[in-house]
Amino acid sequence: MSHILSQSLSQQLRMEQRLTPQLIQSMTVLQKPVADLEAYVEEALETNAALELDEHEATDRADDPRDPARTDGRGDEDAGFARLERYTRSFVDQDVDWVDHRPVGARPSGDDRDAKLGAMANTAGRDASLHEHLLSQWHLLDLDDETRRAGETIITQLDPDGYLRRRLDTLADSVRPPLTVESLEKALTHVHQLEPPGVGARDVVECLLLQLEALPGDNRIERTLIQKHLMDIAHNRLPAVARTTGYGVGEIQEAMNVIRSTLHLHPGYLVGDRSAPRVRPDVIVDYSETGNGIEVRLARGNMPKLRIRDEVLRLAKSRDNGKDERDFARKHVDEASALIEAINFRRSRLLEVSRSVAEKQREFFDVGPPGLKICRMSELAEELSCDPSTISRTVADKYMQTPRGIYPLRYFFTGGMETDDGESVGWDRVKMRVRELIEGEEKQSPLNDDQIVELLKKEGIEISRRTVAKYRQQLDIPNARQRRVF
Repeated sequence: MSHILSQSLSQQLRMEQRLTPQLIQSMTVLQKPVADLEAYVEEALETNAALELDEHEATDRADDPRDPARTDGRGDEDAGFARLERYTRSFVDQDVDWVDHRPVGARPSGDDRDAKLGAMANTAGRDASLHEHLLSQWHLLDLDDETRRAGETIITQLDPDGYLRRRLDTLADSVRPPLTVESLEKALTHVHQLEPPGVGARDVVECLLLQLEALPGDNRIERTLIQKHLMDIAHNRLPAVARTTGYGVGEIQEAMNVIRSTLHLHPGYLVGDRSAPRVRPDVIVDYSETGNGIEVRLARGNMPKLRIRDEVLRLAKSRDNGKDERDFARKHVDEASALIEAINFRRSRLLEVSRSVAEKQREFFDVGPPGLKICRMSELAEELSCDPSTISRTVADKYMQTPRGIYPLRYFFTGGMETDDGESVGWDRVKMRVRELIEGEEKQSPLNDDQIVELLKKEGIEISRRTVAKYRQQLDIPNARQRRVF
């Protein structure tokens, strides 16, 4: 058998789309919220020798068609340098509020440093974590060495909500030197006495019983309900519980109120600061001073004033320097100009999208969530002649401050339907209507999902029972059986 190997040359024509580094950076900057953008610019100022803050007044020469840098007959390379020179003389700052009178990254004066040091000295320290809080109590107990080490092992294995979800036998073998299960059980009884009550529990029933033991008074009914009828309580089957226990429905309801008002399912979350992180808006929408409409502007920090350093630009253009120096300067100049272009693009796109959203959701600013209209990213992308992914990146992780409060920018993009009258109704408005119907129901005879569907149909809103159930779950509203008041 013979094998024939041959080589041949051929031409092939094809089209493909590639992302340039500049485009990738532009998309990266576009989806950054204002706080991340400031950190990104700070890092660029430290690493790019060609980039600096522009502390001079803006000029209009960048858009002036009579600018010699745009009309002379220099070659492509010089024209590129001329374009970069325009960045050193101009920046766009319309519709932008600055962080303060000192540019981002500028060195503070002596007075400013003193003020900042004073503020840092007066700032409250970090709250202790759950493990630190428990260990500080544990070290005060008079225990033998084996029990003390076993308790420290248990405390370090607690989940943030305070539960011990690891088995004691596997926990005993995981430490060196190994511990005995008996020593861990002994230590666990002491851990259960620490504050907050309920920590170290291995399930919900044990957690609630530990907290109940710390309460004063007679809690026999509560204990019975937790030990034997916790699922019945969760499903509001009070008559069945009353028949089984012999307690009256009124006594059971009173005990349920004690359980719900004084006991916690996640006691570990009571320790430390669990407040939501501060939200910083990227866009501000407010009523115009004339009273004729609304105004949309970008929040502070969205448009840092950047420019190319003159000395680095001259180094990149000079023929007197070595090739390595010119390449270094040109690399940094190109990176700096690409960053400036990306920030300009982010600003213009964010402002454009925000204005379109504010115009479409104008009624929201007057009446709140019930005024939300249908607004889809695909439709807005077609209107702005861009890809829907660009709209998605523009609104990602960004917030809009409105007269109604601060909302994620993505919140204003919602689907919906049209009623029989031809009115555009967003899904959030339908969801709010479901809540209103449930809040107005008779508590002894609550509405089930089918009845809610029929009431909405009379209002021209046709949705399925499954959709009503989904909205209830999203609103954290139990079903009709669990809402019934006996």
